[in-house]
Amino acid sequence: MNRLGVDIGGTKIAAGVVDDAGRILARFRRETPRTGRGSDVMAEVVDLIGEVSTRYALAAIGLGAKGVIDTVNGIVLQDGDTLPGWGGTDVAGPVRAAHGLPVAVDNDVRVTALGEARHGAGVGFDRLLVASIGTGVGGGLVFDGEIAHGAHGTAGEIAHLLVPGPGALPCGCGRWDHLEAVAAGPAIAAEYSRRSGRRDVRLTEVADLMHGGDELARETIADAGRVLGAALAGLATAIDVDAVVVGGGVAQIGDAFLGPTRSAFLDAVLEPLERVPVVVAALGNDAPIVGAAELVAGIRDETGVIGQGA
Repeated sequence: MNRLGVDIGGTKIAAGVVDDAGRILARFRRETPRTGRGSDVMAEVVDLIGEVSTRYALAAIGLGAKGVIDTVNGIVLQDGDTLPGWGGTDVAGPVRAAHGLPVAVDNDVRVTALGEARHGAGVGFDRLLVASIGTGVGGGLVFDGEIAHGAHGTAGEIAHLLVPGPGALPCGCGRWDHLEAVAAGPAIAAEYSRRSGRRDVRLTEVADLMHGGDELARETIADAGRVLGAALAGLATAIDVDAVVVGGGVAQIGDAFLGPTRSAFLDAVLEPLERVPVVVAALGNDAPIVGAAELVAGIRDETGVIGQGA
């Protein structure tokens, strides 16, 4: 029977009916309420799932949510400013109560990693590091086909890796010497603004300028890629992975970003890992939906709650 994968984002709630082969059979979308109350977001999620369930028989529901997640109880332990009022929200409870199906919840980037591991660019690798580089920087580890959480739920979190110099925007935690302060999309755009003197430039504009022959734009993007590659090399060496998958909006710039990332990774990684591939994510925006559905692949229990703890 089909499963539902739900990606709860800061601007939209995306859902997909997913079959056992990881194919999305139908897609649904709602705007995320910005009232500052997590209960309002969950009311929208529950209503969306109700719409889906009138058209499709569902075996279970998996949800990807922002923040540090208590994966046993399906509660958001902590989140930043991306979704105001989200911290402390019970994600699993309202869904379970309304629909009576098995439910699993995990961090949105980690379910993205799971989707890539089982049905995307990470297929065939036992130890996978996935980096999502977009408005922010996130990561996930998938070992032997399962998400690694760690003792405190932070395994794979790469945003706060230290980098050699300060970025042009602070990391979400407020520090300037973290990877997110250099490699995230807004940070790259802010760095180009700093170098060029142009104000209020977005990453899409920087990419367009690069394609138009602006060498400063090209170098700014390449520098961010090099910092990312070196940081990932250190982490990959420490945890010993088979492959690194890079996704997110910044990765969509293409080889101007990923080429320097791969080169810096190769320069910095220890010799036994020199053959570890750094590949682009394959599932795009579908990854968190597919990954969320994979949280509940083939799992049932009498309570309708599926624990995905460390």
